[in-house]
Amino acid sequence: MVVHEEGEIMQTEQDPTMELSKCKGGHLACADCRVERPGNQRQCQKCERGGGFDVRNTAVDSVLSSVRVECPHEGCGLYVTYHKLADHQSVCPLAPCKCPVPVCGYEGPPPALYHHISTAHPMPVHRIQYGKVLQLQVPLSEPRLLLFAEEDRRAFFLVGGVLDIGAPIAVSVVCIRAGASPLPHYVAKLWANGPPGEPKGTTDAVKVEMEVTSSKDPGDVDVQELTFLTVPPKLLAGAKLVSLHIQIDKLTS
Repeated sequence: MVVHEEGEIMQTEQDPTMELSKCKGGHLACADCRVERPGNQRQCQKCERGGGFDVRNTAVDSVLSSVRVECPHEGCGLYVTYHKLADHQSVCPLAPCKCPVPVCGYEGPPPALYHHISTAHPMPVHRIQYGKVLQLQVPLSEPRLLLFAEEDRRAFFLVGGVLDIGAPIAVSVVCIRAGASPLPHYVAKLWANGPPGEPKGTTDAVKVEMEVTSSKDPGDVDVQELTFLTVPPKLLAGAKLVSLHIQIDKLTS
């Protein structure tokens, strides 16, 4: 099995077979189905007396193990051995994800979320380039926005919330994709600047660096479950916006 950069699984000639076995009554079962059987996994549940799977049916095993089916996710187009389809779907870069806007109900591949949110919702949408700093003015009343990277059409969700420890805002970043996706990894740097200080015009700042968590349901992610940036009250000085800087780096290994 080969895992590509975007989490795609391509089957090779060395892929394992389904390990089909046949009971004395002629019933077939693959290795996964035998493992899932209650009690003695070697017993056939179709036979009246629960006969064992004693014969390996290599001919049917070879035929079924070569059958390939197309990933059902829109825009993927990848063909995989059908008994490995679930493995691919768990990491497919085009697995449908939920819109982070509450009560919306839309689901679609991550690239489609950019168009959906920008046309159907008032949520701010910003384009970001990997390795470059993006400066944002984030409203304290609704610290939520979408970031979109043209390079690989990846969508990120900036999520914020109020902590119980007295800080007015905490912010973090979530990558909108299948949670099991192995590569690439993303690292985000977040920092916030306060108003110029006295007397030398210095500015207080807080900064955090984090590995970006992935989720197919970003709107349901609690910021307190992530690594987050806490913006203390003194950096706000009564403002309704927080000056936030963000940089996302893409790691392919």
